[in-house]
Amino acid sequence: MSSTASTRYHPLSVALHWLLALALVGLFALGLYMEGLSFSPQKLKFYSWHKWFGMLVLTLSFVRLMWRLIQRPPALPRVIEHAMPVWQRWAHHATHGGLYLLFFAVPLLGWAFSSAAGFPIVVFGVLPLPDFVPVSPELADLLKPLHKYAAFAMAALVGLHVAGALKHHFIDRDGLLGRMAWGQR
Repeated sequence: MSSTASTRYHPLSVALHWLLALALVGLFALGLYMEGLSFSPQKLKFYSWHKWFGMLVLTLSFVRLMWRLIQRPPALPRVIEHAMPVWQRWAHHATHGGLYLLFFAVPLLGWAFSSAAGFPIVVFGVLPLPDFVPVSPELADLLKPLHKYAAFAMAALVGLHVAGALKHHFIDRDGLLGRMAWGQR
């Protein structure tokens, strides 16, 4: 089954999807890498980069949500929707809802942790962001693992999302993946 113009996502939706996907994978990889480093100027630089790109993810997530409210996503093609068991339709909606929630929760938790720990975010070294919460070592101790666990939860949902897309592409061969592909509408 090939995708048609009525079932494809708008090009801006596609661009936001893949840009956010790339940023999330990069941020997660950087987060894993920098956590294992000993304290050094290099580690501090990586933490700054992580914060900057976290704020980029937050901004992209906001733009993506606003765009989604303006430009509703195309409905699943009826053939695909009817072929999916109820649990897969539920998983589809739950995964997307969870991802949207975590697109905001993870960077906001990171921003709150950084503020509580007394380390302001200065985007690209020139744009200081206001503290999200007051400095509080106790709050920082609470927020640090929440940010980490939320990031791992998002990574798990991203993995589930990718697995579902690949299942539709390679097993079902239903053209669903083509809805989010680059190219002509």
